[in-house]
Amino acid sequence: MAVQVVSRQRPIGVYVRFCVMSLALWAFSVVSAGAQPAAQSLSAAAAVGAPSAQAAPIQQPPDGSGPVVRSLELRFHPVNESLIEPQTYLYYIQTQASRPSDGVWVPYSDDTEKVVLDDFKRLWGTSFLDNLWIEVNDDPYANGVVGKRIVYNMEERPRVKIVDYTGSDKVERTKVDEKMKEAGVSLRLDSFLDEGVVRRVKGIVQGLMAEKGYQFAEITSSVEPLPGGPKLVKVVFNVEEGPQVKIRSIDFVGNTAIGDGTLKRQMDATKEHWFLSWITGRGKYQEAKFDEDADKIIEFYRNRGYVQARVGQPELKVLEDSADKQTRWVQLVVPIDEGSRFKVGSLEFDGNNVVKSEFLRPYFKLEEGDWYSEKRIRDGLIKARELYGAGGYFEFTGYPDLDFKAAAEGPIAGPAEPTVDVKMRLTEGDQYFVHRITFTGNTTTRDNVIRREMRLLEGNTFNTEALKFSVRRLNQLGYFKNIEEQGSDAVDVQKTPNAKSEVDVTLKLEEQNRNQLTFGAGVSQFEGFFGQISFQTGNFLGRGESLTVSAQVGSRAENYQLAFTEPFLFDRAITGGFDVFKRTLRYIDQFTQESTGGNLSTGFPLANFSRMFFTYSYERVRVTELNPLYNNPAIIAQNPFLADSLLLGAGGRRTISKVVPSFVHNTIDNPIFPNRGRRVTGSFDVAGVGGDTFFVKPRFEAVQMWQQSRRTTLGLRAQVEYIRPYGRTETLPLFETLFLGGEYSVRGYDIRSIGPRDLQTGLVLGGDKSLLFNAEYMISIAGPVRLILFYDAGQVRVRGQPFAFKEDVTQVVPPPLPLLVDPFASGILTAPDAPGSTTEVIGRRSAFKTSTGAEIRFFMPVLNVPFRLIFAFNPQRGGIYTNSLQPAKSFQFRFAVGSTF
Repeated sequence: MAVQVVSRQRPIGVYVRFCVMSLALWAFSVVSAGAQPAAQSLSAAAAVGAPSAQAAPIQQPPDGSGPVVRSLELRFHPVNESLIEPQTYLYYIQTQASRPSDGVWVPYSDDTEKVVLDDFKRLWGTSFLDNLWIEVNDDPYANGVVGKRIVYNMEERPRVKIVDYTGSDKVERTKVDEKMKEAGVSLRLDSFLDEGVVRRVKGIVQGLMAEKGYQFAEITSSVEPLPGGPKLVKVVFNVEEGPQVKIRSIDFVGNTAIGDGTLKRQMDATKEHWFLSWITGRGKYQEAKFDEDADKIIEFYRNRGYVQARVGQPELKVLEDSADKQTRWVQLVVPIDEGSRFKVGSLEFDGNNVVKSEFLRPYFKLEEGDWYSEKRIRDGLIKARELYGAGGYFEFTGYPDLDFKAAAEGPIAGPAEPTVDVKMRLTEGDQYFVHRITFTGNTTTRDNVIRREMRLLEGNTFNTEALKFSVRRLNQLGYFKNIEEQGSDAVDVQKTPNAKSEVDVTLKLEEQNRNQLTFGAGVSQFEGFFGQISFQTGNFLGRGESLTVSAQVGSRAENYQLAFTEPFLFDRAITGGFDVFKRTLRYIDQFTQESTGGNLSTGFPLANFSRMFFTYSYERVRVTELNPLYNNPAIIAQNPFLADSLLLGAGGRRTISKVVPSFVHNTIDNPIFPNRGRRVTGSFDVAGVGGDTFFVKPRFEAVQMWQQSRRTTLGLRAQVEYIRPYGRTETLPLFETLFLGGEYSVRGYDIRSIGPRDLQTGLVLGGDKSLLFNAEYMISIAGPVRLILFYDAGQVRVRGQPFAFKEDVTQVVPPPLPLLVDPFASGILTAPDAPGSTTEVIGRRSAFKTSTGAEIRFFMPVLNVPFRLIFAFNPQRGGIYTNSLQPAKSFQFRFAVGSTF
């Protein structure tokens, strides 16, 4: 006799049958059980309480006992094979079988049937099964006691082995996986097939196609059985693209105060198709991104007093399909409900007990009678949050409660215009103190090096502004990857357990390798082809000290250097360091400059991010390998200034001993790839403290970085220099005069090619003042790679020539010796009274030499500096020559290292 207890099957429905032991139900159950697919039971491992073939004689329950649970059995259909370990199913089964060997006999009763029914619910809830039914069969013992054999019949769901997307190459598998992860949807290989998951994946693919402009794409799915095993399937998503929807025009309906053009400019993604769309991709309709654009329009209205403005659901009016049916042109009709424009009636504060209302009011910049602005409210809340955060109230929140009042009509008393009373509802929260500050991930850098940069201290109030300030200082060190870019959990603030009003702060750091042992070779405009071996670290032994030991030999430059800097001398915020060097720099076809010397420096903080430095420098310089033309007596007779500049009367040697006080204010967030901040540098060189060269050279530089978006940054630099000899020095040596050109100033020109030059030799003698401007728009491509669009402009002038936007173009009639350079060059230092020479002005041109183009900059761990590929165009290059005396080219391509500023 068999009694079928419960049954359920996917996807038809749910059937639960629980049978009472009556004759009619018994007869029905026998028929129903006989209709079930036949299957052999699983091995003894899946049968609980069943006797073994080699077991001792079967023990029997006491005579006259009621029914007992003889065994439990798992059966899998249609074949005796399970995709999941049987023990997993047994975990969900709480019905117990009798244990004859222990003399334990489990009675079969109404309570047992309830447990069996609960087993059914638990097994079905696993989502492993496509069909489930439970049978209870009579299997009496020899003494007549009824034994119940409970059989769990299961048909598992198909298992996914392959997932495929067909019909369109617009579906990117990685994008689908990312969207599924964001939505918490999982369709993994070897997982059970779930129709609900399949439907959600279809929706995700539909959304991705809509983002690409295929609003009418149709997504279908199919499940195909696979050979090689039971219930193995392939899930196929077929994509029929349909036409791509492109916007021919956008029409706003209902807007009277603000025009269509202004509203169109507020939208970032929803744009009309234009003639450059084949490059920019503009004009595709993306429904998901329209919601973001609608929010921008509403924000625009609310910032101008239209607090109740609304943007309705857009209507797509189909205009036509292209001949190939690949494009569907539409007009986008956007309904606008502007509502009334409200002025501020009153501004009040509620809930503020720590800070008085009169101190909060200036942050919101709203007065009675002003047009309401949501931006001013938002900015005010940000400032108020900073104020409260500085005092330890980091849970501070607030929102505006608006009370609208319509304009009075007729004799009714009230405002002449619609007004809104603003009440700021503030929740200050408790004041918190810092219990403990912990650093993780600093495997090299010592804790004290990090802690000395912190302005948030244990035991003090939890000052959120001090925490932000500390993070900026740590980023400036360059020892760690940018903390702010590591995610929101990089700075973890948790309330201290079992403590009132205290928090624990954990900074999760990720070390950057600042220790570089370099063997290599390369090429740049400054060094030419070079080979180098060096050890450089900005964090020596994790102490924050800088050490450089390097040797570099190249076709244009040689450099041997030993440098060391201690940023916290004597455990105080005093910088101390030294630098000794020997350098050789060859200016092609001009001369070679050899320098040997060293520097001693110290610095101390003046204020946050501001330091004062004092440097003493001693350098012996020798000019050798002069171009023979420069020693031509006839030329020197015409231009004695040339002889003095080249030290021809001093054996080519000079000794320069100088002191350099300097000031640096630096809030740039990252020394390698900056995003925001400012750097202001001022210095004043005074040479003549010993040595045989006397001059003063003030220099000022300002750099500003603005982060435009998560991936873009705008950077500007302005620099001005001036040098003037004094005392016994009447003519400055050539290597101290000012010039421009090269990858660190005006990128499209050779080094030392911008500046006044000697007409007959072509030598750039330099000037006594220079002005330089640089602009960069930096775009982060991937990881450490950036695309940089740049514009450089600079000029160098001689004594008596002021900075100017325009300069005279002069024509010089050749003297007896042949001219070697452009007769239209400016800033000529040839003697004006040379026999046979005359000069006349024939026009005017820009005094600035400019260069513009693009640069690829990426970080090279081997060199520990950014590597650069520069493509430059030089629009104003009149009178500029390369160091080989060839006219400067319109386009230049260069390799370089480092950064311009």
